[in-house]
Amino acid sequence: MTFYEDNKELYDSIPAEKFQLVQNNEDIHDAAFRTKPIGFFKDVWLRFIRNKASVIGGIIILIIMVFAAIGPSMNSYTYTEQHTDLANMPPKVPWIAKLNLGIMDGHYTLTKRQYDNIKDTSKYPEGCILKLKNPRIINGVKIVDVVVDYYKYKGLDDSQCYWLGSDYLGRDIWTRLWKGTRISLFIALFSVLCNVIIGVIYGSICGYYGGAVDMVLQRIMEIINAFPRIVVLTLFIMVAGTGMFSLIMAMVIKGWIPIARMIRSQFYRFKGHEYVLASRTMGTNDQKLIFRHILPNSIGPVITQAMMAVPTTIFSESFLAYIGLGLQAPNSSIGVMLSTGQKVLMQYPTQVLYPAIIISLLMICFNLFGDGLRDAFDPTQRGVS
Repeated sequence: MTFYEDNKELYDSIPAEKFQLVQNNEDIHDAAFRTKPIGFFKDVWLRFIRNKASVIGGIIILIIMVFAAIGPSMNSYTYTEQHTDLANMPPKVPWIAKLNLGIMDGHYTLTKRQYDNIKDTSKYPEGCILKLKNPRIINGVKIVDVVVDYYKYKGLDDSQCYWLGSDYLGRDIWTRLWKGTRISLFIALFSVLCNVIIGVIYGSICGYYGGAVDMVLQRIMEIINAFPRIVVLTLFIMVAGTGMFSLIMAMVIKGWIPIARMIRSQFYRFKGHEYVLASRTMGTNDQKLIFRHILPNSIGPVITQAMMAVPTTIFSESFLAYIGLGLQAPNSSIGVMLSTGQKVLMQYPTQVLYPAIIISLLMICFNLFGDGLRDAFDPTQRGVS
């Protein structure tokens, strides 16, 4: 029994004139928007800029890219120019040296020098000696360590400075660092672009057609993916050489597989939606369904995946250069500089320090940037403040 049936007599006893239609004389309409409506990409941008860590990461990446573009032309040295008489010079920036901060001042400690020779201007030009320390007697001879202005010791003035020092061939580390960063970024970005193009096309075909087509293509992808990454990279470079093109192709051999898998899953997710079925019913061809109706919904994950792949590619290139399978002299990259600098790490640690800082910043900032893009493109976060 319903409530009405239980109380039927009560309802029947109420006169009809006692009833009235609610809102009979009012216009019924949806509530007006209280804020200005925003599109998808503007909503993504607003969510992204609220992630301070990702914004900072993006700014640092932009700064590094700017220096990679203009850094090699900021002084008079080229990245291949050699001055063997000025090998392993310490970093010196004239205006920093005047602040007496103890960094980038061109000072260097000459160890185990005879005290009797200190006043010999042919060995120690006037004004180059800054401090004597750790005096001791060895075999009856007084020995000291001499802190010198190494540029004056070499007979140079402030007009000829190596801002980040020089390497074992007297090449300017500043110029080589930014030239190498430019090359490493180019290799990483171009190889990631190739991976995205191949992965999107391959994954789209797998996900859209499914069935036997997907089965065959997936088995091919699994066979390629079964080989260890470092083995594939090493064998390819040993066969094809160590040029920039070979490095890019080595990164592409297996790099497209994660993107292809992600696109495949996105197509399985969206191809059964009503708007896709409606377009197919109206006679839309496969090409338009793939690239106009389904793929745009996957653009967020594609961008995120690409950004997360950049630091991995930079690290792979640096690793190959470090073990001698990357670019060869006189070319420069971050990995080449790390490989060269580690040979004199104990004597001249700054030759490793600066490229290590750059690659660390790139790795950290690209990961922060990718995390921010992932959260910004997350559809579940749309409209969340």
